[in-house]
Amino acid sequence: MADLLFNVRNLFYLGAYNTVINEAADLDNLSDAETIERDCFVYRSYIALGSFDLVISEIRDSAATGLLAVKLLAQYLSGRKSKDDVLATLQDWLSDSACNRNTTVLLVAGMIHAHEGNYPEALKCCHGSNSLELQALCVQVYLKMDRADKAEQQVKAMAGVDDDATLTQLATAWVGQALGGAKVQEASYVYQELGEKYSYTPSLYNGRAVCYMKMGRWEDADRDLQEAFSRDAKDPDTLSNLITVGLHLGKNVARYQSQLKMMAPSHPNVKRLEVAEEAFARAAASIA
Repeated sequence: MADLLFNVRNLFYLGAYNTVINEAADLDNLSDAETIERDCFVYRSYIALGSFDLVISEIRDSAATGLLAVKLLAQYLSGRKSKDDVLATLQDWLSDSACNRNTTVLLVAGMIHAHEGNYPEALKCCHGSNSLELQALCVQVYLKMDRADKAEQQVKAMAGVDDDATLTQLATAWVGQALGGAKVQEASYVYQELGEKYSYTPSLYNGRAVCYMKMGRWEDADRDLQEAFSRDAKDPDTLSNLITVGLHLGKNVARYQSQLKMMAPSHPNVKRLEVAEEAFARAAASIA
């Protein structure tokens, strides 16, 4: 039986969020379960594009559980709902046998716990699942914990489910970047192959640019990041990486820094920059 949602799902994993929204609009003759899954990917794409209010306003409180989980993610990321309320809601869902087997609920719970730095709870949500997306989240959590060995084991499990799947390929690249050495070159080939097979997205350009940075190929990294910037000038990862590459190449990165502060004030690089600026101000004041 044909997988009517393959393109929508695959485009989302590649980071082609606007295309997901457009493609999904043309899908019909879906079952109820497929309709819910389609809508989840559409609203998750809007979240990725920063349209939190649209998601919150359109998903009704009577919607399916998976959609309510996506709405909760939008409320959390936008700060429209307090962290305590979000975590309490997750706890209620995960203790409810009718909800805690829902893949989207587990995914959202894992993402929020990972965002909070609560990695053991995040792993509980995604560990042992046959869902490639939950397994990919598991890989990301292990990498955040600096456990590339465990992440590599998880990728092998994903390959056992579907070696050619886009998520398996992406997870392979993430682990390769973390392991370093020759694995970084292999990771860059993964991003290139996915870009040529489907279509290059800012996410794929950023992935390959990070590989180039690790290999010391700063000009190549800058070229890929400029391509990513031309497709989405508001993407925080692109702006952050442009700052890093620009500093290595001796470029003026003030514009990118200003844009990153405006687009993602809580981005780790913004926080580091603010700490550095405060330290410099204190040092300058003491000298004066």
